[in-house]
Amino acid sequence: MIKELVVISGKGGTGKTSLTGSFAVLANQPVISDCDVDAADLHLLLEPKIVQRRRFIAGQRAQIRPGHCTACGKCEELCRFDAIFYDGPGNGSVDKTFRVDPIACEGCGVCARFCAEDAIVLQPTESGEWYISQTRCGTMVHAQLGIGAANSGRLVTLIRKEAARLAEQENSSLILIDGPPGIGCPVIASVTGANVALVVTEPTVSGEHDLERVLALTRHFDIDTAVCVNKWDINPEMTERIESSARQWGARIAGRVRYDTSLTSAQMQEKTAIETHAPCADDIIGVWNNLNL
Repeated sequence: MIKELVVISGKGGTGKTSLTGSFAVLANQPVISDCDVDAADLHLLLEPKIVQRRRFIAGQRAQIRPGHCTACGKCEELCRFDAIFYDGPGNGSVDKTFRVDPIACEGCGVCARFCAEDAIVLQPTESGEWYISQTRCGTMVHAQLGIGAANSGRLVTLIRKEAARLAEQENSSLILIDGPPGIGCPVIASVTGANVALVVTEPTVSGEHDLERVLALTRHFDIDTAVCVNKWDINPEMTERIESSARQWGARIAGRVRYDTSLTSAQMQEKTAIETHAPCADDIIGVWNNLNL
């Protein structure tokens, strides 16, 4: 049976990716998936060598056909996203036509629907790229969403499906997912159907608040959830409070990881804490063992 462990956090900067990288080293050649497609950074630790590169086609954008445009202005009038401008090329009938700003366009289709001359078409758009790579820890599936592009949840779902296919193909027993922070659509796409969710938090007021939102999410989807407090020793009292709250939410405590400045040195070498024998490595190993995968 292939298990899926997804590592998430209620807020950014809690150390989620640092732990995921170390878990990749500790696991026995897992299939690794970086589902933080809006700001992927696991590759900074694992140095993936890309073996396959694919375009991610999702959503649509309006495009004006200058030869058909009569410059009536209906599209500009109806566009709620201020994406249409009266500075397109002339066509022999009118001196100027309209054009669509592809960044501002949301692909809603209103302009195409009400264009009397059928001068506007909706075209599929490239929203990013996804990759299959090889790392020193195993096969990795990761992606990069385009600047300002939507459909991050769809991209997460795509690379999770590809990771599942590769795990079956390689007879791997574990898919290790580095999830995005927060509780939005890409997080939901990352956790649904996972066997275990590890929520990484920190002993701060914002860490406590955002942890509770994530625990509400994983409880809603009935996912076995564990909690790890990173940098616990900067505020032991808050750590105790967070762990107590997590238990009330039905989560188990996977362990604590101390604050360790040597982790920065490891990251500058493109290595994980485990590989550099940083003091916090023992804590991370303890968390890994407590997950009972």
